[in-house]
Amino acid sequence: MSQSSRENQTQQDIPKGVVLSVKASEAKKAEDIVILDLSGLTSFTDFFIIAHGHSARQNVAIYEAIEQDLKKERIKPLSVEGKENAEWILMDYGNFIVHIFSERTREYYALEKLWGDGIKRTV
Repeated sequence: MSQSSRENQTQQDIPKGVVLSVKASEAKKAEDIVILDLSGLTSFTDFFIIAHGHSARQNVAIYEAIEQDLKKERIKPLSVEGKENAEWILMDYGNFIVHIFSERTREYYALEKLWGDGIKRTV
């Protein structure tokens, strides 16, 4: 799929789990929430949700809010990593992956730059 046709996709093309993850992140005051549409760019997922909190405690709260809201809709992660130290919590839902970082870790890994061919989307 060309980048221009990917840019023309509507919000209806954003999976419900992505929308709910963003809303739950906002409710817990996550910072700089970014949705990257990676469809057609990678075989392992279609969307990244990237956000950061200001403490390990806040990152865990963001993770718990996302998990709880998605569980209500019977959307369960394939795997979760990093919640023990909460510097980078990764929640893999298959067609989308949630990345919750500390600010320092987010800057270090710079996923937005690494996956710069992805289209930034909004909900």
